[in-house]
Amino acid sequence: MIIPRLTKPYEPGLPVLGDDLENYLVSPGGSITLKMEPNDEVKIINLEGLQQAEIITFNTKGKCDLSPIGYKKEHSGDLTKKILTSLDESAVIASNKLRLLGHEVNEIDQSILAFSKNAEANSIEEFNFQDGAICIISAPGNFEITHDDIPASELRVIVKRARKRAEGEFLLPDPLMDPVEEIFVNRYTASSYEVKEGDFIQIIDIYGRQCSDFMAFDADKLQQGKELSIDTTNSRYLMGSAYPLPGLHSKYYDENQIPMVEVYRDTVGRHDTFGTACTSKFYDDLGYFGHPNCSDNFNKVLDKFTLRKRLGWGAINLFYNTAIDANNALIFDEPWSRPGDYVMFKALKDLVCVSSACPDDVDAANGWNPTDIFVRIYRPNKPFSKGVAYRMKADAEPKLTRETGFHPRVASLTENIVEYKGFWLASNYNNYGALQEYEACRERAIIMDLSALRKFEVRGPDAEELLQRTCTRNIRKLSVGQVVYTAMCYEHGGMLDDGTVFKMTHDNFRWICGDEYCGEWLRNKAKEMNLKVWIKSSTDNLHNVAVQGPRSREILNKIIWTPPHQTPLKDLEWFRFTVARLNTLDGIPLMVSRTGYTGELGYEIFCHPSKATEVWDAVMEAGKEFNIAPMVLDALDLVRIEAGLIFANYEFDDQTDPFEAGIGFTVPLKSKEDDFIGKTNLIERKANPQKKLVGLEIEGNEICGHGDCVHPGNNGREQIGIITSGMKSPVLNKNIALCRMNVNYSEIDTEVEIGKLDGHQKRIKAKVIAFPFYDPTKSRVRA
Repeated sequence: MIIPRLTKPYEPGLPVLGDDLENYLVSPGGSITLKMEPNDEVKIINLEGLQQAEIITFNTKGKCDLSPIGYKKEHSGDLTKKILTSLDESAVIASNKLRLLGHEVNEIDQSILAFSKNAEANSIEEFNFQDGAICIISAPGNFEITHDDIPASELRVIVKRARKRAEGEFLLPDPLMDPVEEIFVNRYTASSYEVKEGDFIQIIDIYGRQCSDFMAFDADKLQQGKELSIDTTNSRYLMGSAYPLPGLHSKYYDENQIPMVEVYRDTVGRHDTFGTACTSKFYDDLGYFGHPNCSDNFNKVLDKFTLRKRLGWGAINLFYNTAIDANNALIFDEPWSRPGDYVMFKALKDLVCVSSACPDDVDAANGWNPTDIFVRIYRPNKPFSKGVAYRMKADAEPKLTRETGFHPRVASLTENIVEYKGFWLASNYNNYGALQEYEACRERAIIMDLSALRKFEVRGPDAEELLQRTCTRNIRKLSVGQVVYTAMCYEHGGMLDDGTVFKMTHDNFRWICGDEYCGEWLRNKAKEMNLKVWIKSSTDNLHNVAVQGPRSREILNKIIWTPPHQTPLKDLEWFRFTVARLNTLDGIPLMVSRTGYTGELGYEIFCHPSKATEVWDAVMEAGKEFNIAPMVLDALDLVRIEAGLIFANYEFDDQTDPFEAGIGFTVPLKSKEDDFIGKTNLIERKANPQKKLVGLEIEGNEICGHGDCVHPGNNGREQIGIITSGMKSPVLNKNIALCRMNVNYSEIDTEVEIGKLDGHQKRIKAKVIAFPFYDPTKSRVRA
């Protein structure tokens, strides 16, 4: 008998909930408002542990009363009232929904707290609604964590409805504010609508994996009988990208290169501007005669504006997942969009717009199942924040790009702000440049916002045990106040991340790294090992600047006050930290570590985001006499390459072990007797090396960059290595690069060639040299 083969892939990016289930995330320090019916159930999941939830209900008579869930007053709801009167967006949405449901924040006078203060990660509290109610769930918490406080963390809320959603019912994300218009675009159709300059257009994929073609026309020009619309070719050219995204390069232009709309938010980040809206010819050629198509739908709904009909409409193909492959073919696959994902435009002039719910059901463009699109028009008093969705992993909730605590000072020096790992960071400063900032770091001092680094508090009696088993370094050797640089590896020996472990107290550690997934990975490992330990994210509660350069100690000596039981800054040694205050005993609490990523003497200052601008101002004022300069990522790349410091997804990834990444010193296989994740395979990989990170000195002035192929000398055809990072060193006056090389070609002075163009039509000679290229003995960083 032939067993039928079924296509049932695991699709974490497209969570499928039953018709009776709803999924919500309560952000740290945030709230959600829900309308509940009799016999509905709520499950609250404490994702990181050590987090309480405050619950408030209003009964059907409009009174703040906990009887719908069978509880009596325990508290007065003050924690939630404080949240709902804040400016946090989730709180604004929750309070706005509460108002629309007929209640005000000041009516709250009773609540209960779910979970104990010592709740474990993924612990659950459940509530059954005996009657209809309006329910508010909040995640209050302490945000000052420089010393012993615990940061607030996320709660997941699963609602199980007593009544399943009927055919045609759907869930939408709560409005960001009261919309002036809402438009439902039925599958296989399109809708036209008008917006005013300054309006915001939110286009929502209701069910996920559904394309929506969008086009906008200058309304004033239409009144004059002229058709001026978004021109995707001009937009790509002016923005320098396949499609604009929120940030510096965010606008769509018309054929006269006048901006029409600006992309303010995008929770998907994958669209198309090369193809047209689908056409009748497309389906005819496939044998699907008379199939509905977006171009004909556009013609139909735009007819009232007397626009010229087209066989194929140019459009912004939102959520359409396309790419150009190695053979120069335009390819596509299922969209990346999840249920509730959206793109939000700001209208830069009065516009006539059209949106479709693409009817393509003959291929993967809409996941083989066309669904509906929803459009909301907002007219706010002030603009929304800008953001691109950052997801820790495929099934994670999107987090929009946020500002660091230092952003007001950074933004005052430049408008050149880009998204980096979920934060807005400067790409270039006015009246500076990468070379000037580089020079300041090497000769004087710089300040740089590094708040995008991920921070995790690892606490509990088994905290050391967990880190000993998950880090390659010997954590048991750390003293309080000491820092160690280490790798974390998967079982096969490939690297998850690199970072630093701070020993805060006997049972408390702080892990600082680049990958947000590290926190969840550590929690999973702690559960597997049955360890009593909590891992709490403190990224949003602990922002930091690097102060680096030969004059950094002199600068910070002016403004860092340490109590007698802490190490004074002037005595602080490399890879040590001290808990301090800004200027005086009563100053802002700080943590100052002698660490950095520049190859120079330097420090990092950690503080609460609310105090960040004061810290920035104090450093800049103290550094005036040394002509301190702000520094951005481009200059940081120059100094870290010279210093031979590695960067994720350049020098290492999950296929690269620490030996291949050039940090074999972080794996003390002889002196660390304890087992740790990946140890067995690392022993094997060290004994049988295949690749090695080497330095290259390159002939001429043409810079070789990440991804360039490396071949044997004398025009050898086979590839033996790949450039991971490259630069022209100002201080060395040499063209240099880091390269992951086949071990057979890794000896010093081995001559190789770097392939450009297709790797063979142009070759640049190079030879293997030792690295770090700059200060190989690290005398400057140890000074």
